Amino acid sequence: MLFDTHAHYDDEKFDQDRDEVLSAMAPADVSLIVDPASDIASAEKARDIAHRYEFVYFAAGVHPHEAQDAAEDYLDRIRQLSADPKCVAVGEIGLDYHYDFSPRDVQRRVYAEQLELSLELSKPVIIHEREAVQDNLDILRVHPGVRGVVHCYSGSWETAKILLDMGLYLGFTGVVTFKNARRCVEVVRNMPLDRMVIETDSPYMAPTPHRGERNSSLYVHLVAEKIAEIRGMSFEDVARVTLENGRRLYGV
Repeated sequence: MLFDTHAHYDDEKFDQDRDEVLSAMAPADVSLIVDPASDIASAEKARDIAHRYEFVYFAAGVHPHEAQDAAEDYLDRIRQLSADPKCVAVGEIGLDYHYDFSPRDVQRRVYAEQLELSLELSKPVIIHEREAVQDNLDILRVHPGVRGVVHCYSGSWETAKILLDMGLYLGFTGVVTFKNARRCVEVVRNMPLDRMVIETDSPYMAPTPHRGERNSSLYVHLVAEKIAEIRGMSFEDVARVTLENGRRLYGV
């Protein structure tokens, strides 16, 4: 009944017990998971995991942290991976000006190239944006027709309205459970419910009361419960609607 739309099971933090963790999902009522890549190697690893588990899908893309290391043929490699029936998106792509692990001009170029590729492939994108609001909006505006989700959204309601007007979905993680998540709560309270998806960003961003622990999709119910509290809805309705939204977003 729950759809974790963003969880990195290809991450090395799951190398010791990945199968054990994923085998626990069905009893926990987690019915679908998308594993977004950070680079080509992680996309290949995520693909292999998706083929071992019927309920896991993957995305192929180059994260802004890895943009400067993208090989010359990286777009062709994403095209090849995208042909896999379990590949549902181009991602995780975008801009990160907090860490600046890649030069900003390189981040912008690689992001724009992958947006163009998503249009070519008719696939949604999974967008990572940190401290790069205006550049993200500017790049999206010159790529009309891009579909997808801004994951781990914690920005302002004003920016959220612009992104929603562009037709994008917003993904919410355990951040919504944090005491200082005022902006996130405001967006959850006000945005259209049919454009909301839930995620864990595992193994990162564990929700309260598990902050500091390794995250997993077993905690995605805590995100849904907090959204239900904010919206004055039942947990079951939030789980159902976000499942439907995720299915529609990714075509699964």
